[in-house]
Amino acid sequence: MSQKRFALLSLAVAMLAALMFSSVARPVTAQSGTPAATSAGTAAAAQSTPVATLPFVNGKPQELKIYNFTTYIADDTIANFEKLYNVKITYDTFGKADEMYAKLQAGNPGYDIVISPDYMVTQLSGLDLLLPLDFKNIPNFGKNASAAFKNPAYDPGNKFSVAYQWGTMGIGYNTAKVAKPITGIADLFDPATYGGQKKRTALLNSSRETIALILIYLGLDANTTNKADLDKVRDYLLKNKDSIAAFHNDDGQTILAQGSIDAVMEWSGDMFQVMAEKGNEKLAYVVPKEGTFRWTDNMVIPKGAGNKALAELFINYVYDAAVGASIANYTQYGSPNQAAIDMKLIDETLLSNPAVYPANFDKLVVLKDLGDAATIYDQTWAEIVAGVGN
Repeated sequence: MSQKRFALLSLAVAMLAALMFSSVARPVTAQSGTPAATSAGTAAAAQSTPVATLPFVNGKPQELKIYNFTTYIADDTIANFEKLYNVKITYDTFGKADEMYAKLQAGNPGYDIVISPDYMVTQLSGLDLLLPLDFKNIPNFGKNASAAFKNPAYDPGNKFSVAYQWGTMGIGYNTAKVAKPITGIADLFDPATYGGQKKRTALLNSSRETIALILIYLGLDANTTNKADLDKVRDYLLKNKDSIAAFHNDDGQTILAQGSIDAVMEWSGDMFQVMAEKGNEKLAYVVPKEGTFRWTDNMVIPKGAGNKALAELFINYVYDAAVGASIANYTQYGSPNQAAIDMKLIDETLLSNPAVYPANFDKLVVLKDLGDAATIYDQTWAEIVAGVGN
């Protein structure tokens, strides 16, 4: 996949850094802090604005610790921020949101920024595990964020979170291996799709997302807390268990590309990333015709963060138009950065792709926090996994 260079930050950000940190080490510029431009749009966005590097603490660069999903940031996002501000970033990854949630519940081991799904922001804030954001330190959010990602239902007023990336849950498949095109959930489980072969699809190993997708297919509320509705999901999946080869841990795009399966329930961006790799020209992604849900992952600062000011500077950096575009061009998810879209810094092939930016955006379902009903989902999921495995 092509890598995009980004040019950074605005004069307002430089002034912000100077206000936040009274002592500076040495100046660099946004241009000198980034590699050479690879697109005319990004090059036009570049400025020679001086950016203040940050003072050492106890003779060492300030450190920022980030915890994010795998394959979810541009290759040079971290390195460029380190160079611009003369800081050090420790970057750890997780495969499932449940891993992150469990770690924060046990006590923040020192992370300053964590990427959290929308519904989980509600859970984490409800447990008093997040710090409120100071938007005086994040002016780029107010200037550049799309209106749809301001004041979300899961975090009114963006008290604890700002959107990072968004996308859809859908179906990835190998067009050369299936007997007919896949257009929806029914096709995913239809033996005729695979020429009568069994065990040719994989589902995400996640109670919340997988159950929600099947609820939508069945015409039920994706946020239901009705056990009878969940039982219908269980019964449907058990009825079609002969088509299910595995429950994958957010690596469905990889096992699809390897040929272990022919179709997979997967995140849109994960599929677009693997589809862009050489040799994967036969892979495709479709938003199910029966409908799906729109998710938003968010940047939050967990309670116990060691450097909140630096965390907010990084969040502001991500909301620079060129930085946001660089991340979106790499991950191939939807960007909440309206400035990046309006300035045409995001690849046109992505902006014009309805699988990335669906025309029916407002009709996509948004998952909500389940509260105590999450235990019902977990119980149902345990029954599903056990039943499919038998």
